[in-house]
Parts: sequence; structure tokens; C-alpha cells
Amino acid sequence: MPATADSRPLAALSAAGVSIWLDDLSRELLAGGHLKNLVADKHVVGVTTNPTIFASALSKGERYNEQLRRLGAEGSSVDEAVFELTTDDVREGCDALFPVYERTGGIDGRVSLEVDPRLAQDAEATATTARALWEAVDRPNLFIKIPATRQGLKAITATIAEGISVNVTLIFSLERYREVMDAYRSGLERALEAGHELADIHSVASFFVSRVDTEVDHRLNAIGTNAAQVLKGKTAVANARLAYQAYEQMLAEPRWQRLAEAGARVQRPLWASTGVKDPSYPDTLYVSELAIAGTVNTMPATTLDAYADHGTLPADTPTPADFVAVAAHLEALRGVGVDFEDVTDTLEREGLAKFEASWKELGASVEREMNSEADGADQEEHTPGGASGSADLLAVYLNDHYTGATGGLELFRRAAQARADDADGAVLADLARQIEEDREALAGLMTDLGVQVSRSKAAMGWLAEKAGRLKPNGHLLSRSPLSDLLEAESMLLGVLGKTACWKTLRILADSDARLPADRLDVLLERAERQSAVLEELRAAAAARALSHPPSGTR
Repeated sequence: MPATADSRPLAALSAAGVSIWLDDLSRELLAGGHLKNLVADKHVVGVTTNPTIFASALSKGERYNEQLRRLGAEGSSVDEAVFELTTDDVREGCDALFPVYERTGGIDGRVSLEVDPRLAQDAEATATTARALWEAVDRPNLFIKIPATRQGLKAITATIAEGISVNVTLIFSLERYREVMDAYRSGLERALEAGHELADIHSVASFFVSRVDTEVDHRLNAIGTNAAQVLKGKTAVANARLAYQAYEQMLAEPRWQRLAEAGARVQRPLWASTGVKDPSYPDTLYVSELAIAGTVNTMPATTLDAYADHGTLPADTPTPADFVAVAAHLEALRGVGVDFEDVTDTLEREGLAKFEASWKELGASVEREMNSEADGADQEEHTPGGASGSADLLAVYLNDHYTGATGGLELFRRAAQARADDADGAVLADLARQIEEDREALAGLMTDLGVQVSRSKAAMGWLAEKAGRLKPNGHLLSRSPLSDLLEAESMLLGVLGKTACWKTLRILADSDARLPADRLDVLLERAERQSAVLEELRAAAAARALSHPPSGTR
């Protein structure tokens, strides 16, 4: 469609090769097709989110209230509720942008969802959560956001290696950016070895801009000299341009060229935090000065509107001389006493702290709404002794078992993989297949009963199994003589719990025609056979691990 008067600057920016993303997402934005209008009218081709954005979204309007009250009635935890709210919003955002994703061959049409920032210093927990979010949203145009902490670098590599697309966030320094590019390449190399199609893996690296000027200007003001004052307002763009130079240098390296020949996609630079903090600077500064083809600029709505109104493109693209000039600027900062390495370290710490604070605020808001009293009609509908109250309790009960089945399935798969080379491996693999079928049978029964499977609860079950493998130091538990025994006991307990669920549903089948009694009888018989097999494995593992040698032997 022809560009309207107030979108011509954005049309020119898009034509210059810059992908315009919106740094915002809420149910208000999704309602009524407003996001689709931004795509059509203002050339928006992507959306980013973070904990601060979700905390703000929850405070606006009442579109989350009904869902939160339902989750509270079902007994969901705050973390489960946050998981469900955020993945629901992002899934809807992905659907709204899917036409863009298809039109651009997967380059744009992306929505980013960040892992819990409290996990930023735990690589394995971050990677595990990334997988759970990826599976819960279940959309190919999702980006999982992972902070570029030192531990985050490991999680980035591990997540990319699994074929998951990643938005690396909270990058402030050139050194860390180079480490991020290395982590991406390492992940692609591992993905290639694992047989993943590299062309299906996408990534952006979010280099933060305006916060750099805010921190540096604060330090320059404290120094107070004329030499310091003339350096204000220039560091953020200088730092970002040097990052782009490092990106171009990486593309020329043989290591990248080998990956590109195998089908790898470039990890595009993304300019984040582009809203101007100092009102004395032009409000489109960090868009106009970084309008470089092949990059992404994610803007808050105010910056998007400002650029639509009066944004301009730079006269020329950056040249080698420009890179020399911006490098000289950083040298000048050192000359007046600004420790730029300390600046970027401070910004990373503060960025994480802000996201953690927003996450806590989000959790507190969720908890308040989950525990808030519904109006009189709602209370009457959910009276514990009434039919609706019984239905709610049944939904909680079945979802709890489905969550346990999800975690249990991961345990069976892990045990089968760990013992693939011995005689019990085939037995465990067959049990894992049966457990997966049983979980699907439970999902089918829930559908028959009109009970929706809670994605958040299921994902939390998956995460709980992963977390159960961790030592206190955060590393995956290595195999020991007790591993087989402990796994057999855990699997046996899981099957016994499932058996109890089948028995409960069998009792209900006598009075509820929606439940097939004959099918439940078959499931019960199979569960009993599974218990017998697991008891044999448990006893054998106990004998191997704990039996003492006969007296007199060595």
C-alpha cells in the first residue's frame, strides 16, 4: 500500500535495509488487530519483549484478570501463571506476524521472549528454560532472548546447537559482542554435527545503545572539564558503530565462511534501547545515526512515532574513516578519566538488576490478581460444593498428573539414552514409548472431559525433571553406581502415581459416560506390567550398587 504522510520516513528506513521492530507487546496491542495495523502502516516487521514490558502490560487494563483468576482457582503457582501469560501473548504475537515471517523467508516476522532473568548466571538452567519456552510457544518465528552474561554465552551455544533461534540481549561492550558472535558460531557448528538444518536457525545480537550515553554522560558531568563536556552524547553511537565493524570483520573470517557455505544465516546486529533518555538530544538520534542496511532497530512506540513524523536517513553509510573517528572518541574518554570497561560492566549489572526487579514486580502483580476475590457471581459459580467447583478440582487434578507425566517422560527418555549400550536399554526405550502413549491417552481423556491441558504446568513439569538432575554447583549429575538405582526408584514411583490416577478415573467412569471404562481397564493393566518391569530393574540396580562382596574376597 502507498506510504501515508506520517509513515514516509519509516518507509525510507525500511527501503534502506533496516528492519523496524517494535519494543513492546501487550494484549491491548494485540486486541483489535493493532499490531497488524502497525505492520501495514508503519513497516513494523518484528516485536521484542522483556520483563519490564510484561510488567507494564499487566498494569494496563483488565485483559489478564479472568485468566489470572482461573489460574488461581486451579492452584497454579506464580511462576506457572507468569509462564502461561507470557507464552500466550507471544504465541498470539507470532501468529499476527506470521505473514511477515513467510514473506521475508524467516528473516523477520519475529517475536522475542526472554528467559527468567533470575537464571542469567546459570547456563544450564537458562538453556533448559529456553527449550521449555520454545516448546510451549511452538511457533517457528519465535526468538528466545538470552542475556549475554558470561554464563549466558554457554547457554547461547547450547540453545543454538539444539536448533532454537536466539535473540542475544544485554550486550554493551565490544569484547562481549565478539564473545557472542563466537558463541553463535560454536552453536552452529554443534548444530551441524547433530544434523540440524542450519538455514532454519536464526539469531540477532541486541547491542544496547542509549544507556551507554546515559552512564558515560553522567561520568563526564562528574569530571566537569571542558574536555569532558565536548565528549557527551557521542559514545553510544561510536560504540555501536565499532560493533558493526567487528561484525563485518567476523563475516570475512574463514570460520564463518565455512558455516555460510553449509547454509548458516548471519546473526544480524540489532540496535536496542534506542529511545533517547536525554531530552536535549534529537529524539530519533539512535535510529538515524545507526540506519545501516542489514541491521535491526527495535524502538519503543514513542521513538517509532517520532521517526515516522520527522526521521531522516544519514547522508552516507559508515566508512573506514568513520570507524577511525569513533575509535578515537573512545580513546578520548580514557584520556579524560572514563573507564569504559567499568561503564559496560556497570550497565550489564544494572540491566540484569532492572529486569529482575521487573520480574519480581510482574510476579507480585500476578499473585495479587490470582488471589483477588471474584465478584459475587463468580464466587457462586465456583462454590466448592457445586458442579462447577467439582469440575475445577478435576481440572487441577488432571493437570497435575499431566505435569507429572511430562516430567516422568523426560526421565524415562534420559534413562533409556544413558543405558542404550547395555541389556536394559531396549527395555527402557520401550517403557519410554509406552509412557509417551499413556500421556497422550491422558490428554485424550482430558479432552473428553472438557479439561484444557495447561501448557505452563506441563512445561514446569519438564523443567522440574531437568532441575532434578542438577548438583548444588549447577552441573549435570554424572553417572555413578547409584544412578541406575535412583532412576529406577523415581520411575517406579511415577508409574505408581499414574496407576492411582487411572484407578480414580475408573471409579468416575461408573457414573460419567464420557470416560471409557474398558479403555481405563487396559491402561490399568499396562501400568501394573510397567511396575513389575521397573521393580525388576530396581532390584537388579540395588544389587549392583549396594551388595557387599562375600566375606574373604577382595
